[in-house]
Amino acid sequence: MNPQEILLKEIRQIIGNETSINEAISTVLQISYDAAHRRISMKSKFSIEETVALCKEYGISMDQLFQQNDSLIVEKTKSIKTQADFKAYFEKSKAFLSDFNPAETTLYYSAKDIPMNYAVAGTLFSKFKFFIWYNLLTNKKATPFEDFIFDTSIINETSALKQFFEHSKRVEIWNDTTINSSLQQIYYFFESGLLHYTNAKLLLEDVAEIIANLEQKCQTNTPDFQLYHNELLILNNSVLFTSEQKLKFFLPYNALGYYVTSDKNACLEQKEYIANQLSNSKSLNQSGKKDQKIFFNKMRQKIDFYKTKIENYVVE
Repeated sequence: MNPQEILLKEIRQIIGNETSINEAISTVLQISYDAAHRRISMKSKFSIEETVALCKEYGISMDQLFQQNDSLIVEKTKSIKTQADFKAYFEKSKAFLSDFNPAETTLYYSAKDIPMNYAVAGTLFSKFKFFIWYNLLTNKKATPFEDFIFDTSIINETSALKQFFEHSKRVEIWNDTTINSSLQQIYYFFESGLLHYTNAKLLLEDVAEIIANLEQKCQTNTPDFQLYHNELLILNNSVLFTSEQKLKFFLPYNALGYYVTSDKNACLEQKEYIANQLSNSKSLNQSGKKDQKIFFNKMRQKIDFYKTKIENYVVE
């Protein structure tokens, strides 16, 4: 089958037998019935613009039209070099998820670091994560955290993403190192004189609050949240969104940037890989209190370790 036949086959499957494909093509492309028929009968070819329009209308990945099975066409999130780019980044991230209904979506998060949804929660920790991203992704000279002014309109753009996470079913995979980078970042900027002692301790309290909330969800076995503890693999912050009709996979390439694909085979391959991860992980929702306490106490011990380092810090 050539790419046009593949595209038409996908459209037929989506619209079903009750809708005329001629009428569907004619309506979307705003062409005559006869012009649509010529394309369907393969007497005429879709232009690039028409192909893109049809893929957007029916949520079809261009990957599905790419005939080399070992290749993918991927999109990417907005690159960040300025504060204004953050706003565009979250706008594009929201657009990536616009085809998904949160109530019908399950997302799988391989948490190398504390997941994104905890970093857009309007807390001091949220501001600190933006401070970190800004320093990592731009060539601006680092300023003290206390002098860091972040455009509030950017925070508003994160609310839609936060709402999506909160209203979908989440399966998060953590390991013993998931909180390490955030704790080390707090200490690094404190030690470098770019983070005040008071705020450093408040940030540690925010991390402790995240852990406490996770523990409570596990204890109550919240149906829309599942937490797994994986001791075998190094996680990578990849995210897979799944619903009955759609799949979308986000693969990180830098501190905040992601490559994005809706390719069905790639997403199903990732879903199978995640299933293998889960089979080698311990469900903290289903575990007894002892296993839950062991995991969350490890997290608290790490937080206490950095709290003690900061409290006992002496400039030599």
